[in-house]
Amino acid sequence: MPSKSELKDRYRGVMDRVAAAAERSGRRPEDVLVVAVTKTAGPDEIRQLIDMGHVDLGENRVQQLQQRAAMTDEFLGRRQQMGGSDATEAPAEVRWHMTGHLQRNKVKAVLPLVRLIHSVDSLRLAEELEAQGARAERDVQVLIQVNIAGEAQKHGVALPAVEHLSEQIETMVRLQLRGLMVIGPNTDDPEQNRDVFERAADLFREVRASGVNTDRFNILSMGMSDDFEVAIEEGANVVRVGRAIFGDQTNGDPDDR
Repeated sequence: MPSKSELKDRYRGVMDRVAAAAERSGRRPEDVLVVAVTKTAGPDEIRQLIDMGHVDLGENRVQQLQQRAAMTDEFLGRRQQMGGSDATEAPAEVRWHMTGHLQRNKVKAVLPLVRLIHSVDSLRLAEELEAQGARAERDVQVLIQVNIAGEAQKHGVALPAVEHLSEQIETMVRLQLRGLMVIGPNTDDPEQNRDVFERAADLFREVRASGVNTDRFNILSMGMSDDFEVAIEEGANVVRVGRAIFGDQTNGDPDDR
């Protein structure tokens, strides 16, 4: 587990790299949102990141999301009750993102906790999200996860099926399709994923041009610890970064990057 100073240095280093990549792509640093994936982080690290002012947090697994959302709610609630804190940058609330594979039987548990679901990979999952959103009388913001590289070990919609699924989601009352999510192949050389991210950006533009609600279809989530700079250069405006912030504590899961 990194010390407080190590975590601060890693976080600031990531944000500096994000800013530089955004500028190389002709955008402002604030045009790129960093989702800090907390899967390998301890509670103290999550609280420290919040104290530094970070708002957007992500989780890959439902049980961990439930535990950590409850922990952050309690943490921020105590801050409000105390009427102040030395950590003046701490936000009033955080936004949780579901970044991992979501099973249909877990949808009901996830919906009250998250701002955005990155990983819609089938029509059946979209239909369950629509049904649970209707029961809860709330809109559900989602991204379609696309398996651009066709990797058998990864979830995601095949490239030719994306437009059809987007059209189906657009007919649903409670689902708001916000964009696409892509996970690049595991590689030691981030440049090897440039073509994947370029194809994802082309697909993103094609779906927008096909007639979806372009006012809200504006999120391209791609890039993780090993390749987020290349992803930003190719058009990502959301990146999901875990290890580069919290250290190398992975368990062999490709989503731990």
